Amino acid sequence: MFDNLTDRLSKTLKNISGKGRLTEDNIKDTLREVRMALLEADVALPVVRDFVKRVKEGAVGVEVSKSLTPGQEFIKIVQAELEAVMGESNEALNLAAQPPAVILMAGLQGAGKTTSVGKLSKLLTERDKKKVLVVSADVYRPAAIKQLETLASDVGVDFFPSSADQKPIDIANAAIDHAKKKFYDVLLVDTAGRLAIDEEMMGEIQELHTAINPVETLFVVDAMTGQDAANTAKAFGDALPLTGVILTKVDGDARGGAALSVRHITGKPIKFLGVGEKTDALEPFHPDRVASRILGMGDVLSLIEDLQKNVDTEKAEKLAKKFKEKKGFDLEDFREQLGQMQNMGGMMGMMDKLPGMSQLPDNVKDKVDDKMFKQMEAIINSMTMKERQRPELIKGSRKKRIAAG
Repeated sequence: MFDNLTDRLSKTLKNISGKGRLTEDNIKDTLREVRMALLEADVALPVVRDFVKRVKEGAVGVEVSKSLTPGQEFIKIVQAELEAVMGESNEALNLAAQPPAVILMAGLQGAGKTTSVGKLSKLLTERDKKKVLVVSADVYRPAAIKQLETLASDVGVDFFPSSADQKPIDIANAAIDHAKKKFYDVLLVDTAGRLAIDEEMMGEIQELHTAINPVETLFVVDAMTGQDAANTAKAFGDALPLTGVILTKVDGDARGGAALSVRHITGKPIKFLGVGEKTDALEPFHPDRVASRILGMGDVLSLIEDLQKNVDTEKAEKLAKKFKEKKGFDLEDFREQLGQMQNMGGMMGMMDKLPGMSQLPDNVKDKVDDKMFKQMEAIINSMTMKERQRPELIKGSRKKRIAAG
């Protein structure tokens, strides 16, 4: 995530780390490099100008803490301004409403809106213990209705049926009535996406918003589109009272322009990040943690949360006991460890959150390939349980059978 920006900023800030004091002259070149790094990351120009101005004002003549060098103080200022431009703290969903709390999801086609509905419903069910109902008001794409139904089944939440011959307002109102009768805590309403913003689209979603009066109106946007993501969100925000943004496909965004531009351009907080294709790949957005990762300092708190969420403590205790009793570590144990690692975003996903990983040479990073671990898991899955527990049995014909899958 944001690899290019992290590499560029880490190298730039390294140059100032040895400075004896901070003056306008000796930070001029560093600020120019920071500006170029942000522009190359596709951060919106007004955001870059404001950011560089605030860093300069904060750095020149600052009283350096006794525990820090001037260079470290400068990095601290950059980190604080990164947090400020992204929102300073996590803003949780406001679900303090008479049930059902209605959440309206808006966005352009292909941004990952329907997938985000599925991910958010799973997060609210598992983390917040909410009873969630989802409904699709996308009457223009029957496939989107079917997609949401499948996602709902996959994540274990209830789906309210709808069809292409209904009106979006009628669908949403019927879903609200059903949610009230069945005592659902939250209703997620998926809306129609478009290839571009147009008056017809805005008019329809405005009518829908007025009719159902949601407690949260979230705009789903593709992080890969850079500062265009912020501009699109602003256009929606001018027409709708948005309460927040979900940035999708962040795991594939090496630049980070969208994350750094959205809050400044729209005035709306980023509430969640989509960090993968799996249904649990949705993270609450913490500006302080993202700023730390951008500066190559890692994100240990998120790594700990991933461990708590994905590591089965009961199995871990059994494995520890097995080691203690010297019963060995077999291929079934290894398979379970691989699975848990994949659930945490794979080896690269874990490394991304460790401090100092951005300073590893590219040739070292290139050798870390999650495909290799998936291949190992596939090979072990081709074995019988007896073979996993007793690998010494694997000879001749067994090897051929396993290799054939």
